Amino acid sequence: MTELAIDVKRLTKKFGSRIVVNNIDIQVPKGKIYGFFGPNGSGKTTTIRMLCGLLTPDAGEGTCLGYDIMAQTQMIRKKVGYMTQKFSFWDDLTIQENVEFTANIFGMDHVSERTREALVKLGLQHRSDQSAGTLSGGWKQRLALAACILHQPEILLLDEPTAGVDPKARRELWDELGRLSEDGMTILVSTHYMDEAERCHELIYIAYGNLIVRGSTQQVIDQTHLKTLE
Repeated sequence: MTELAIDVKRLTKKFGSRIVVNNIDIQVPKGKIYGFFGPNGSGKTTTIRMLCGLLTPDAGEGTCLGYDIMAQTQMIRKKVGYMTQKFSFWDDLTIQENVEFTANIFGMDHVSERTREALVKLGLQHRSDQSAGTLSGGWKQRLALAACILHQPEILLLDEPTAGVDPKARRELWDELGRLSEDGMTILVSTHYMDEAERCHELIYIAYGNLIVRGSTQQVIDQTHLKTLE
């Protein structure tokens, strides 16, 4: 049986009287890339924040990396990398300073060595002295990814990482995600770009808080019972 990195059932979150996530089940095997699709306001970001321990579900149960999503959120956070949609690092610091500062926040040892390795891995070493605020969208996403995987998380959660990024940068980011998956990292990525669906092992589509369909690309196509005419 495939070991699950994420296994949650009946996940529910309300804000006031509004149900944002409604009774959703999600199972993600270790080392796989799962795509999280749905329109704006469908509950994707809220779900991701519950999975990584930033939000407490109002109902439901389950585990992330074997830790209870209700009672062991601190343990989950230590093993998860979360890349937000909005660039959340420091514009007035250089690339190297941003990564080093992140390493210090995590209390990591050998900060200089780990920073250098992260910059090389993401192709950032030649821009290490450039201020983050002067970077294009694609390079900012590389910096964010380098900082998110610095502590070698077992799960990487990405919230629309390619929004507003040019096609070349999108391809390069997905190539890197493929390499991380091959190395055993579990990845859950939300996106609006349907062409990125083919880069995922399976898809999860939600709308207005409800799980609509899930499965491989072909399974999703088959379940929708749509035909394409050319």
